[in-house]
Formats: sequence, structure tokens, C-alpha cells
Amino acid sequence: MTLEYHIRQFHFDDDYEPVLALWKSVETGMQVGRSDSPEEIRKKIQRDPDLFLVAETKTQIIGTVIGGFDGRRGMVYHLAVHQEFRRNGVAKNLLADLETRLQAKGCLKVYLLVLADNTAAMCLYEECGWKRQPADLVFSKEF
Repeated sequence: MTLEYHIRQFHFDDDYEPVLALWKSVETGMQVGRSDSPEEIRKKIQRDPDLFLVAETKTQIIGTVIGGFDGRRGMVYHLAVHQEFRRNGVAKNLLADLETRLQAKGCLKVYLLVLADNTAAMCLYEECGWKRQPADLVFSKEF
């Protein structure tokens, strides 16, 4: 059976709660934190609403991806697909749609972060043409 869904922009009022529930249900590779609060997500969609996408069936949101673009480089966050709908191309299509949108903005290079235990995501990204950067280290700082 073919999965029927479409990809569209995130709409805060309708989508925030189901998207947050999806993120919280992901068993590995997803961290929900302070930057996922309603206030922070509102800031995100004010900056570039066209880079926050959801995949939706007739009855539910089954996937998400968030992109960022600083005018020079892009970033991918929170690519997630509901466990029941994986292996149907949803993640690949969300990622491809986001990549197209970033390229249209003039983005030449995109980064993403993968938690070390998320081997399924690593395989997916490699299948989609992404390359590991083994020499790069990630630093972070919270305010």
C-alpha cells in the first residue's frame, strides 16, 4: 500500500502540539529542549517560516524537518518521522524539499548534527548524498 501524505509549511496554532508530541515520541536521536518551547518556535517561524516543514496524512502529522539559513550556510534540525510511517520515503522527501528551499535562498553548504547513537539517521543521510565530516568537532554553549 502506498502512503499518501503531503509536505507543507508548519502552522504554529494547528501544528505545535502534534509536532511536539511527535518529537517526544522519537525513541532515539531526538532531543527536545528549551529551543523547542512555544516562544522559541514562534521566533523560528518569524525568521524563515518556509524552512519549517511537516509531512501530513489526511489525519495526522507524521514527519518534520526544520531548516535554518544565516545568509551563508544552512542547518538542518529535527528531521523526524513517526515510527509507524518510516521506510516510506517521508524523511528523504522532507530533506529534499528543505534542500531545494535552501538552494533557492542561495545556500551553498548545509550542516546537520546527528547524535552518536543514531545509526539509522547516519545511514539515511549518507543515502541522500550527505558526507560525514570526521575531522570536525562540535562545540556548544547555552545561554
